[in-house]
Amino acid sequence: MSTRKIASLIKKLVKISGKANVVTKSWDKEAYEKGWRYGSGNAFAVTRPGNLLELWEILKACNKDGVIIIMQAANTGLTGGSTPHGNDYDRPVVIINTMRIDDIHLIDNGKQIIGLAGSTLYSLERKLEKYDREPHSVIGSTSIGASIIGGVCNNSGGSLVQRGPSFTELALYARVNKDGKLELINELGVDLGSNPEEILKNLEDRNYNEKNIVHSDKLASDNKYSDIVRQIESKIPARFNSDSRLLGGVSGSSGKVAVFAVRLDTYQKPKRNQVFYVGTNNPNVFWKMRRDILSKFKNLPVLGDYMHRDCYDAAKKYSKDTFIVIDKLGTNFLPTLFELKRKVDLLSKKFKFLPDKLSDRIMQFLSYLWPNHLPARMDKFRDMYEHHWIIEMSDDGIEEAKNYLDIFFKENEGDYFECTKKEGEKASLHRFVSASAFGRYHAIHDKNLGGAMSLDVAFPRNEKEWFEKLPKEIDDLIELKLYYGHLFCHVLHQNYLVKKGVDPDFLLEKILKLYDRRGAEYPAEHNVGHEYKAKPNLSKFYKDLDPTNTFNPGIGKTSKKKNWK
Repeated sequence: MSTRKIASLIKKLVKISGKANVVTKSWDKEAYEKGWRYGSGNAFAVTRPGNLLELWEILKACNKDGVIIIMQAANTGLTGGSTPHGNDYDRPVVIINTMRIDDIHLIDNGKQIIGLAGSTLYSLERKLEKYDREPHSVIGSTSIGASIIGGVCNNSGGSLVQRGPSFTELALYARVNKDGKLELINELGVDLGSNPEEILKNLEDRNYNEKNIVHSDKLASDNKYSDIVRQIESKIPARFNSDSRLLGGVSGSSGKVAVFAVRLDTYQKPKRNQVFYVGTNNPNVFWKMRRDILSKFKNLPVLGDYMHRDCYDAAKKYSKDTFIVIDKLGTNFLPTLFELKRKVDLLSKKFKFLPDKLSDRIMQFLSYLWPNHLPARMDKFRDMYEHHWIIEMSDDGIEEAKNYLDIFFKENEGDYFECTKKEGEKASLHRFVSASAFGRYHAIHDKNLGGAMSLDVAFPRNEKEWFEKLPKEIDDLIELKLYYGHLFCHVLHQNYLVKKGVDPDFLLEKILKLYDRRGAEYPAEHNVGHEYKAKPNLSKFYKDLDPTNTFNPGIGKTSKKKNWK
């Protein structure tokens, strides 16, 4: 595509959304072109539509000129799936960022919601408070400003044991069909009109009522997961991104369509919650506990997050600043913090006398000035036990868990304590921020380290050896291992920093072969992005959704070429 044609398309985009919302300068584009943790590449423009009609007009203009379209919301993904990856595309790339389209409609007294293209989990959580309800995710993605639609498109899992991956069969989206024509698909279950412009305007203006809402047998959440996770003898993992059960329409679509809105269920808040902090030095103790709780308890836990002692230590030191920001200022400040971090790092790249990852170095230094932020009983358990498990129960499940734990630890190695409200909040927050310790450690010590690997693995539900024991020839090549995850569903996040001079890609291939032999699936909840290879069923799903390969080419290491050549 010639420079003249690109300039002409940019003029069309400016006419649709206004000059302030079409970004073409390299400095300004970089925050959109670079993934939150992984991946980057060039786009000739970033456009930020302010409403659904603008988004439709932008899609029409871009499709007419044959450019690659990458849909992006909050850009908080961990595997680089919402940015370009490299600069080897066969067509020019445009990024469409939807964060200005952030409206949320509550229907059926808050039992369901319609989230528009750029709406966030954080905003939804605030909006549902007066209805005593909550969204699919209430920690993790919510805290970093992630979008509702991003979670659905990536079948994001999260910490909550009862809810499973984010999923819906009710959505409004655009796709490019095999003839290259852009078409709007209304599967939202709301009668909004007959042509795209009418449908989009009526939705945007909330020009519909209860009579227009169709209540059918189509799902707005995963209604089987709570039974699936209890099947402790299954050789198949409880949840993973290539699970065909949850691939359909926008769910699991990974940016292969342009999503205007999704309709989702919400969840009744428990009346009471209690966090139990559990420790042991024997992984088999947690294996037995997991099987007992999932197979014998009447009430499933709310969450059950695992952390190894090494991860506890790393998070205490290298995630301390993030912990303090959330604890003292609240999660609503976190998106602002990440935006400031990005700007500081972009500034440090512009001036060569400044060190790389300047924001990390500044924040790490400031964290040293703050006193110990973790409860004394947690630190005591850190000294006593290698393996830590944060189990949260609600309502009737609280007494059920307490009675079980009292009896269990009379006969098994380890112990537990009931957290106060503040201890419970800090325990969960410490586990959540541990995900950032890996990146901070690498940023501070990068000169003495090789590359980094971050794996997101789902083990079979009947797997006993859930805690990793690597062969010596692999283990000797690794400088640091950090393990944490969601133990009830056997999803583990396993982060490795390799020794200087070691090829991380070579090592990754060896580790993944070990997982293949054990029947594990990967990725479990962060989706393939550009970091993992899509399994054949997932690749086929992408091709069926987007036969011309217009949207997000190359996702899951698939072809970047037009028409999948």
